[in-house]
Amino acid sequence: MPARLPDGDPAPADGALPAGALAGLGTRSFGVYVHVPFCATRCGYCDFNTYTAAELASADGRGGYVAAALAELALARRVLGEGAPPVDTVFFGGGTPTLLAPAQLTAILRAIEETFGLAAGAEVTTEANPESVDAASLAALRAAGFTRVSLGMQSAAPHVLATLERTHTPGRAAQAASEARAAGFAHVSLDLIYGTPGESDDDWRASLDAALAAAPDHLSAYALIVEPGTRLAAQVKRGALAAPDDDAIADRYELADAALAAAGYGWYEVSNWARSPRDACRHNLGYWRGGDWWGIGPGAHSHVGGVRWWNVLHPSAYAARLAQGASPAAGREQLDAETRRVERVMLELRLAEGLPLDTLGDAGRAAAAQAANDGLATLDGERVRLTLRGRLLADAVVRSLLG
Repeated sequence: MPARLPDGDPAPADGALPAGALAGLGTRSFGVYVHVPFCATRCGYCDFNTYTAAELASADGRGGYVAAALAELALARRVLGEGAPPVDTVFFGGGTPTLLAPAQLTAILRAIEETFGLAAGAEVTTEANPESVDAASLAALRAAGFTRVSLGMQSAAPHVLATLERTHTPGRAAQAASEARAAGFAHVSLDLIYGTPGESDDDWRASLDAALAAAPDHLSAYALIVEPGTRLAAQVKRGALAAPDDDAIADRYELADAALAAAGYGWYEVSNWARSPRDACRHNLGYWRGGDWWGIGPGAHSHVGGVRWWNVLHPSAYAARLAQGASPAAGREQLDAETRRVERVMLELRLAEGLPLDTLGDAGRAAAAQAANDGLATLDGERVRLTLRGRLLADAVVRSLLG
């Protein structure tokens, strides 16, 4: 969750949603995202809404966070009413969710189950930094019903980890993946970052090799973005580090796609690969396909039936609102039909399954045909899908389809 909030309209104090937004509950996927805003240290590239212990007063401690999260769940039940379906997916993100004890994460998961129910076969994910888990904590999470763990590996090169200000050793992510498998997790994902200043092609190849050797069923690979206001941005601005090179980033993406394809992983979203369709992250697919979700926690974003809202950022403000019986939402927006169509094009085109052509007008279909002629997409009469080159230029393809 980024540490800046969008502009929007005021949100009602009771969190009430328009009847039209609630009408379609149960016809779309329904997920719960839990934002745990705590980190042991702040990585230099990160602009997420996170807080270290030194940045929080004692009243904002982790135990207080759990109580506030449970209060927001109760609010969600009141707002969504009896039409709320069982939860298809739960995703604990951060921050570092596993800085909370397994018992605390379990308490929130049990409350979600008691509040809404979990659908049969529900996916329950937690993100984790490799150094924030061990064999015992992973075993406790698996026993509590977590089905998936996503580990922030980022790189296997020591100097790249140092530039990113990651605190784990190069081999710790693979060791944590092995511990997760031993704990009974069928789904283990590794996250990688490419394009870090000082990273070479050989460094990136070594990171891919190390990730594949850990045998996850899912891999995410993201290009480093220099976010304004971060320590990394300050280093780049003063010339201490070179800005990521666009050509090198494109080369690294192609290296990743080739290596992962050769190892049996298929891309299903521009930055995500899985061993099989059942190994894809169903929670994130809910975002990309326009599903409903309620975001719990400071700065968390939610979407139900074309209404999007976002919570206040700071844990103390978040807890205070809920203690007063009020919604923690800082603002919201109701998406009109055209905005929803534009967002659908932006999100669904990123998926390997592609975008239905009937989402586009005549000009958009003509642009899709041109993208196919240019080798950026393929058409099968019903859908437009990005090629490898199209994935590298996805933003430009989206602009052409919407232009």
